[in-house]
Amino acid sequence: MEQAKALNALEPFLALCKSATSPRAAADLITRATSAPNTYIFAELLQQSQIQALSQHPEFASHLTLLQIFSYGTYQSYHDTPNLPPLSDPQTLKLRQLSLLTLVRDRSNLSYGPLQKALGLTSSRQLEELVITAIYAGLLHATLDPARQAVQVNSVAPLRDLPPGSIQDMIAALSNWSDQCTSTLGDLDAQIRNIRAAAAIREKEKRAAEQRTKSLISEPRDLDKKKDLPERDVLSRRGYNKRSMVDPTNVTGDETMDVDESATVEEQKQRSSKRKM
Repeated sequence: MEQAKALNALEPFLALCKSATSPRAAADLITRATSAPNTYIFAELLQQSQIQALSQHPEFASHLTLLQIFSYGTYQSYHDTPNLPPLSDPQTLKLRQLSLLTLVRDRSNLSYGPLQKALGLTSSRQLEELVITAIYAGLLHATLDPARQAVQVNSVAPLRDLPPGSIQDMIAALSNWSDQCTSTLGDLDAQIRNIRAAAAIREKEKRAAEQRTKSLISEPRDLDKKKDLPERDVLSRRGYNKRSMVDPTNVTGDETMDVDESATVEEQKQRSSKRKM
C-alpha cells in the first residue's frame, strides 16, 4: 500500500519530466519531487533521460547526485558529499525519514545515541519526534522506549530504492546461500543414511542376541527331557514286573474264596435240615 501511494505521488513529476528540456528545468523538477509529500521512491524519475543528462552539465550534476541520495542514500552520505544543493525543511525531514528506514534495518543499531548521530539530531526529543512522524506517515511500525533509550521496530515499509549493482550482489548472495543449503542438505542426507544403517545393524544384532538367549534357555529343558526318558522306562518296566508277580497269587486267592463260599453254603443247608427234624 505504501509503495502504491508513493508511486502515485511520483506520477505527476514523471509526466512533467517530458517537458523538462533544459538542465535547469530538470534540476528544478528534482527539487520539487524531493520536497513533495508522499514521494519516497525515485527510481523511475532517476531513470529518465532528461534527469540522467544532468551528469553532462557541471552546474547541475549535483542535483542528480542529490536525487541519487534521496533514492538509496542517507542523511550521513549527504553530509559526506561536498558541493550538494542545500536542503529545504521538507527535504531535510524526508531525507531523515528515508535514512531512518535504512538505519533501523540493523536491529543492533536501534539505541538513541547512534541514531541521533547518523541523522544529525542533537537530542532524544528530536529523534522521538522524527520516529513519530515516520510512524504516522506509514513508513514503519515501531514503538519508543525512553526508559531504555531505544526504538523497538516491528516492521519497515519497502520504500527505499536499490543502489546500482545491489541486484547482482543479492543474486550472488542468494546463490551462495543456495549452495550452502544444498551442501547442508547433502550432509544431512548422508547422516540420515548412516543413522539408518547403524540402526539396522543394531536391530540385527539385537535379534541375534535374543535368538541366542532363547536357545540357551531351551537347552536345559531338552536335557531334562532326555534324562527323564530312561527313568520313566525303568519305572514302567518295574511296574510291569510287579504286576506279573502279583497276578498268580491273585488267581489262587480267588479260587480259595470260591471253595470257602461253597463250603459255607453246604453247612447252612445241613443245619437247616437238622432243625426240621
